[in-house]
Amino acid sequence: MTSEQQRVVVIGGGLAGLRLAARLGAGTGTGAGTDVTVLGEEAHVPYNRVLLADVLAGRYAPEVTALPAPGPALRRGVRAVRIDRADRAVHCDDGSTERYETLVLATGSNAVLPPLRGLFEPEGRELPDGVHAFRTMDDCLALSAAVAVREGVRAVVIGGGLLGVSAARALAERGAQVVLAQQGERLMERQLDADASALLHTHLTALGIEIHTECRVRGLTTAQDTGRRQVTGVEFADGYRLDADVVVLACGVRPRTGLALAAGLEVRTGIVVDDRLRTSDSRIHAIGDCAEHAGRVYGLAGPALEQADALAAQLTGTTGTTAAAPRYTGTRALTRLTLTTAGGTGTGTGPLDLAAFGETTPLPGDDVVRLADATRRTYRKVVVRGDRLVGGVLLGELSSVGALARSWEDQEDLTDLFHLLTDDGGS
Repeated sequence: MTSEQQRVVVIGGGLAGLRLAARLGAGTGTGAGTDVTVLGEEAHVPYNRVLLADVLAGRYAPEVTALPAPGPALRRGVRAVRIDRADRAVHCDDGSTERYETLVLATGSNAVLPPLRGLFEPEGRELPDGVHAFRTMDDCLALSAAVAVREGVRAVVIGGGLLGVSAARALAERGAQVVLAQQGERLMERQLDADASALLHTHLTALGIEIHTECRVRGLTTAQDTGRRQVTGVEFADGYRLDADVVVLACGVRPRTGLALAAGLEVRTGIVVDDRLRTSDSRIHAIGDCAEHAGRVYGLAGPALEQADALAAQLTGTTGTTAAAPRYTGTRALTRLTLTTAGGTGTGTGPLDLAAFGETTPLPGDDVVRLADATRRTYRKVVVRGDRLVGGVLLGELSSVGALARSWEDQEDLTDLFHLLTDDGGS
């Protein structure tokens, strides 16, 4: 390493960390001014977490999800255990130390494990056999193995958000008998309004998925099997019990902030960063699921990639200072999900696409436009404030989502909303 090179250490080998490394020239021979090391905790080849439901459903082999790796810059299977800010060093679980001039935390998030009775033994942190989170490739492969044992495995998915719906759909494609339990009033309540959620409910029910909303899971029942605990069922707060061979915990995610907290950095929900994606220590940045910018933790791929690009621009500024580089001002994030049918349309339901963006709940004075077609199973709703589109929900055919999203992202004045909403401008 020459004296002119900047030493950058990235903790996290996921989408955000690898995107940053690529933008800094790691593995390409073009990063003459930056020496990059990426610490990736997982031993797997880096993969796109967004595609895990497709792997679980059997549509993709695990290798299809692989992300471009930055060559020797990536240290796989190495976990950072401590940050020494005074010495500008990261200490790892294998005894090694990585020194940095700039440190980037791209530590992502962990699956939330709800406080269920029977989930853990006293003083223990080991899940019963058959109970799985759905966050990593290891989670995905373990679930795949569990449902491959036989046709009709009884699976209960706890959580009716984006992750839970994806997991339930994938397990149903694999031939499992699936029950989806949601504590809230409707499925995907953070993204969808009541009408769109009802259509999603109908779609999943037609696939044989049993759905329980407004129900709280109280605990798990287990039995000893060859010395290990095996899950046998799920108990609801009202006393109702479901038998289960497999339980999936899809109760959301929580930013991984432990390293930052231990290092004395400011942490709220996530690791607090400014418009230059700097933490409370100017030599340490945070991006992706672990970062909190302007009071918001996104937890989506799009914002993670935008933050990585913005930080790369900061770190590779040619003016000798980051002051001239564009600042990160936030991401207008769109949620998109395709619930496909592995065997084509033979079930009579076919695939279902959905997208949601912006403010889907109108404020007083907002205009709301809805178009619904029960025959085609399509639903479109947009919220308009003044002359601008502020949010929308679309299910079914999504040919119009690109134009709507661009209008929303660019904050353009609307001139022909009906043309934007329809496939061909008027049918």
